[in-house]
Formats: sequence, C-alpha cells, structure tokens
Amino acid sequence: MAQWQQIKMLDKVHMDQIDALYSDDTLPMEVRQYLAYWIEDQNWSQAIELDPSQACCLFHTMLSSLDDEIGRLALGEENNANMLFKHNLRRSKLHLASMYQEHPQELAIAIDALLRQEKAILTEAFSASQASSDPPSDSPVPTRYQHKIEERLMEMQKTIQGLKCSIDHHGDLQDNFGFSYQTHLHLESTTPASEPNRTKTIENLQSMLNKLDHFRQKLVDQIHELLGRSATLRDLLLEELSAWQNHQRLACIGEKCDTSLGRLEGWFTKNAEILFLLLHLLNTLKGMYEKVTYQKDPFKDKLSLLVKQLQEQIICLLRSAFVVEVQPKMPAPNKRPLVLRTNQKFSVRARLLVKLLDRNKPLAVNIDIDRDATNLTGFRKFNILTSQTKTLMMHDPQKQGLICDFKYISLKEQKIAGGGKGNKGISEGSLSITEELHIITFTLDYCYQDIKCQLQTSTLPVVVVSNANQLSSAWASILWFIMLSRDTKNQLFFSRPPPATWSQLSTVLSWQFSAVTERGLDNQQLKMLREKLCGPGTNLQSTITWDQFSKEATVSSPEVNNFSFWTWIDGILLLIQDHLLQLWKNNLIMGFVSRKYEKRLLKRKRAGTFLIRFSESTSSGGITFTWVEFNNDGTPELNSVEPYTKKELEFLSLPDIIRDYQLLAKEVIPENPLLYLYPDTPRDEAFGFYYKKSRQADTMEQRKYLNRRLIRVSAHPEETQTPDVNELLPINNELVADELQSPEYKVKNFLLDEEDPFLCQSNEDQQEPSTLFEMPHLQVDDPVFQNLLTVENIRSETLENDMDDLMKLYAKVEVGLCL
Repeated sequence: MAQWQQIKMLDKVHMDQIDALYSDDTLPMEVRQYLAYWIEDQNWSQAIELDPSQACCLFHTMLSSLDDEIGRLALGEENNANMLFKHNLRRSKLHLASMYQEHPQELAIAIDALLRQEKAILTEAFSASQASSDPPSDSPVPTRYQHKIEERLMEMQKTIQGLKCSIDHHGDLQDNFGFSYQTHLHLESTTPASEPNRTKTIENLQSMLNKLDHFRQKLVDQIHELLGRSATLRDLLLEELSAWQNHQRLACIGEKCDTSLGRLEGWFTKNAEILFLLLHLLNTLKGMYEKVTYQKDPFKDKLSLLVKQLQEQIICLLRSAFVVEVQPKMPAPNKRPLVLRTNQKFSVRARLLVKLLDRNKPLAVNIDIDRDATNLTGFRKFNILTSQTKTLMMHDPQKQGLICDFKYISLKEQKIAGGGKGNKGISEGSLSITEELHIITFTLDYCYQDIKCQLQTSTLPVVVVSNANQLSSAWASILWFIMLSRDTKNQLFFSRPPPATWSQLSTVLSWQFSAVTERGLDNQQLKMLREKLCGPGTNLQSTITWDQFSKEATVSSPEVNNFSFWTWIDGILLLIQDHLLQLWKNNLIMGFVSRKYEKRLLKRKRAGTFLIRFSESTSSGGITFTWVEFNNDGTPELNSVEPYTKKELEFLSLPDIIRDYQLLAKEVIPENPLLYLYPDTPRDEAFGFYYKKSRQADTMEQRKYLNRRLIRVSAHPEETQTPDVNELLPINNELVADELQSPEYKVKNFLLDEEDPFLCQSNEDQQEPSTLFEMPHLQVDDPVFQNLLTVENIRSETLENDMDDLMKLYAKVEVGLCL
C-alpha cells in the first residue's frame, strides 16, 4: 500500500503529528495529496547527493504535474466542488515556484526529510496498534477483494500519471520530427543540398522517425496493459457490488448487515475518473496521429480499437453503477419493504455510484412497473401516480451523491373492461394476488464527456395488495421468494414455488423476531417450531412446502386450528411489537414451548414456579402462563390460564395481570399462585419494574365514576376458556359470608384503598390480621363513599359476571362493616 494511503488511515494522535509536519508549508499538504504516487516514486536522496541537475528537473516536473492536475480538475468544471481544489493547487504551485525557483535542490532536501519523518510516524503507529488490544469482533474488516481493489486503484492512478508524462514526451519527439521534416522539405524545394548532406539529413530523419515509432508502440502497449488492469478491477468491483446486492436482499427480510454504499461509491467514482482521464489521453494521441503519421504507424490500426475498448469499459462500469439504494417501502405503521398497497404512498430511491455529472445536461430518470414483463397472463396491471420522471441530482452537499428519490408515489390498478368487483376480472390468472410479483424499473439516459448510454436498474420483486388483511400473506410471499431465489427477474416464481429446508426457514424466522424485537429465537424455540410445522422426528434438512408454510393448517393440530403456520407466527410478532416488546427483549417470556418440554421444565421446580409462553390456539396472537402445583402425594400438576390476546392487553398490561392474578376456589382465600418466574426469579423482582402504579383519584373535579382496575380471577384455570375482557368470574355469596364470619378473616381482603376504592389489594400487601373493631380510618361520612350510601337491595344470587353488580356488592360489604 502506498505510504500516503497508510497515513490517511492513521488514528487521531498520529494524524496530529502529520498535521504538525506540514504546518510550515515547506511542502503544502494538498501537493503531497495530489502528487502522492509521483513523489514517492522519485529518488530524492540521489537528486541531493549525486546529480544536482536532477533536482532541477524534478522541480520543473512537479510544477508541470500540478498544471496537469489543475487541467484535469478543469475537465469537471461543471462540478462546483472542484473550484476549491483548483484554487488551493494553483496557490500551492505559485508558492513552490517562488520559494524554490532559485534553489530547487532545497525542495529535494525538504521532500526527502518529510518522507523519512512520515515513515517514522507510520512505524510508531504500527507498533502502538500491535501493542493495543484486538478490535471488536463486530467491527468491519476489509475483505480480500477490498484490499485488491484499493491496490488496483493505486496502481492505475500511478500508471496513468506515468502515461501522461510519456505522452508529453511523445509530443516533444513528434514536434521535433515534424519541425525537422518540414525544414528538410523546405530546403529541398529552395536550395537542393549535395547528395552526402541530403543522405545524412534523411538518415537523421529516419532515426527520429524510428524513435517516434518505437515510442508510439510503447504507448500502445502501456495503454493495452492499463485496459487489462481496468478489466480486472471492474470484475473485482462487480464482485463487491454483487455482495452488496445480496446483503441488501437479505436485509429486506431482517438480516443485520451493512448496506451502506459509501465505499462502493468511492471505488466506482475513482475508477471512472481514471477511465475518463485515459479517454482524454487517447483523444490527445488521436490528435497527434492526425498531425503526423507514416507507414506501419501503430496508431493507425490500434488507436481506434483501444478507444472502442475503453468506451465499452466505461459504459459497462456505468451500467453496473446504477443501483436501487432503497427498495420500495410504505411508511409506518407497515415497516416491511417490498409490500405495497394500491392507492397508498410509498418511496423508492435509485443512486448512480459514479459521481460524475455534467450540470449543463440534466439527467432525467423515468420509473415504470413491469416494463420488461412477458408471459404475465392474468397479472394485474398498474399505473404509477404522480410524476414518473425525476432529475438525477447531487443530494446532500456533504456526500455529493447522485440520487434520484421518488417519494409519495402510489400505484393504481388499471380497470379491465368486464371485470367484476372484487376479483381480477376477465384476465383472471392462476396465482393469487399475494403471489403476483411485480418489478419497478428505473431508466436513465446518461451523457458525460461525449459518452452516451442508457442505464437501467430494477427493484426486487414487490407484492401489491388492495386490503390491509392481505399484508401478512404478502410478506410471507416476499420471505419465501428472497429466501429461495437469486433470480430477481423471476416474476412467475410462485407458479411452481420450490420447497425450503428447515435450516433455511429457521434462519429467516429468527430474523423476523430480531428485526422486530431485537431478540431472535434460540435453538430450543426453533426446535418447538420445527416439530409444530413438520412433525416430530424431523431435522434441519426436512423440507417444507409453500402451502405448508402459508396456506395449510399446522401438522401438530390441524383439527383444532384452521389457520396457517405463518398466520400464527405473524400474529405473535404483532402481539410482541404492540404489547410485549420490553418483556420479550429482556428474556422474561420463554415464548415457544411445547407442552412436553413445559412439563419437563416445571415438574422439578418448587410450587408457584411459572413460565410464559405463546398460545397455539389463537391465530391473532395470544399469550398465557403455566405454573406448577403439587398434590398431596407429591405429584406435580400444571395449570394454564386462557390466552390473553391484544384485545385484553390493550386494557391491562401483562405484568399487572401477573401481579393481580387471583385463583378462587371454594373455602379458600383468593391467592396468587404465580410466585417465581422460571427458573427461580421472584415474581416482583422479575416484573416489578413494569408494574403500573395506582392512578390517583382527582378530587378537584366532579366525576360520575371512580377509578377502577380489572384483575383476573380464575376458578378453573384452563387455556380453552376465553372470557370477554370486561368480564370477571362470578363470586359465590356463601363464600363471601363464610369469609366474613371466619376468625381467619383479614380485614384488608375487603378494605379498599381510598385512592382507588375498588382495587382489591394483592396478598403481598396484606398485614397482620385485625379484629372487626379496629377500623379507625374507615368512616361512613367520608366524601369518597357518599355516592355509595344509597345502594340498596343488593342481589344475593350469583352476579352473573356483571361488573357493576360486583362493585355494588363490595360497597354493601363495606357499609355493613362500618355499621
């Protein structure tokens, strides 16, 4: 790697030393930057010690090279960013000329000293990095291709500078030969020379022509070799681009990977600059050829061929550099890309990685859907609403990226004559709406320095739906396609969708959870899902068909569940995202546990140990908990409550449900059986952070109702019973009377917190038993209870799950106690 390139990678401490090194303008840093390869390739110590005239030659070559660099920047005059660079280089050139014009050897001395000090700083930095600890494992590490690309770019940059010097030398040789030849012709026509003199002149001219021919052949060979290196570099760039496209493809379905384009954009732009400079040099040689030519001139046959090869390489580079940076995506709440809904806004962005733009020639980008589609019988057709054309422009002055950003565009289905409402009309196809794959295409007519070509790039296939209830099925199609197909043009993929192995599918499923919840699935959870989908006795290579995944009922319970495996998974994902995110991220929910494994985990734990898992009987996502108790003979008994769905969790959070859960049995005081979260964490220690505090009653406002909070009371804990969220299980009146007369009765079981009068306190808050006469804080004339004094005729029969009647019963009990 070139020395200056290594310097640019230094840390802040050593970079400060480099800044100090160039602080006195002995050699301006911008000159060191732009002539880095040439400066490092010269023998400055030899110019100092052995041949002082060589120092003068190097000095003038440096000034000439700065002129060439300023001229090269002038080729991109339309780019305003070059104005500052040209100004700095021109100022630096004038500074060097005024400082070293009389003593060029001092410049050689200064540069030789600077190069030695740079090496010392690099050596120190390398030693420090060796002594330091290894970098984090997740830090980006350049690949083998990336190192090769950097090296190739440096080599080509160095070669192109040498080629330009050779072309300048060739121009001098050609001018000398042309002048001598024209002089000879003039003298021949005016004063014919003697034969010996004429012969000598012709021999001199022939010698000059031979040198010119040799130099031209050498130039052709250099350019041919440079084009070969460029082709190799292009292949390396295409490998990196293909890797980026694969990363982007997998990132769309949840894999965590870097999809930034900064490094690729820098490589493509640098390579394009080199190729366009080479094209400029070839045009210069073409002009020289038109002035002087001869028989067997290597320029005659080879120069046009080299120009053609170079133009093909430039066009190939440009076509591969036009990419879709951001795939089609609707805004929140749907954060999944590639799933679009008709008449709903979405955005998509294309980028040209070659940042070379002629501002005098605006570049327009057109967008189409299914532009090159064939044999899509039965597929719906769409129109893109709002503008279908945008101008490619520099986006973000700091990054200067060539961006074409289509925002707030939408798709409208074309109406087919005779089509019935709610179906696909007369062109009905064999695929469902969520299995149709559509492709959005960008087209750009590019023009820069006489290179004109049409660039085209396409998005990954998208699924277009018309109803919100189709979004989940559409995402299943996207998952299946990206998981199994590398052919992004295969729009008929679902006419015969291939099967997937569990190894492939399990990885993608885990990505879904890590993308939505930042926590993937572990091996035990994946094992439970595999057995549910494929049945027992399967392995990583077991295959799953598209219908098994997204259409058919699961193998484990097809007679009970009439929904697909993916419908169940997606319902759980939504439930976690909306109501259980922090609990899932902090590993408080075990989630996917088979009944067999659940029993194996709990049967050896102490009574009251519970775990939280997802229900298998709810398509829209349900969560339940199972705890263990022990019979008199010591055998374990597992109890599970009915699943809580999003309907219930919208009113009451799962931690509060767990805290306030009451198990009611005859002649037993209600108690919370959930004591320890598996394996052995006390309930309040695990969920205490998530408990919601009692809401304070606002006594300053007149209100009709007092605050209340629902709690779950179970009589028969079974997962199959699912009462409405506003219901509570009935309380037997005889049991209430027994409790009032029992000496074991605890007053606080029925006393209500004044801040929340209808909140039953949990067993954890109960204190020592007290008599019925020790109630100094309960006064009938308390304003909070005034609305309750007129309550009469409380029913003695079972309250039939009526919440208001239950509240009246509690009020009646309190009034009786006070009287």
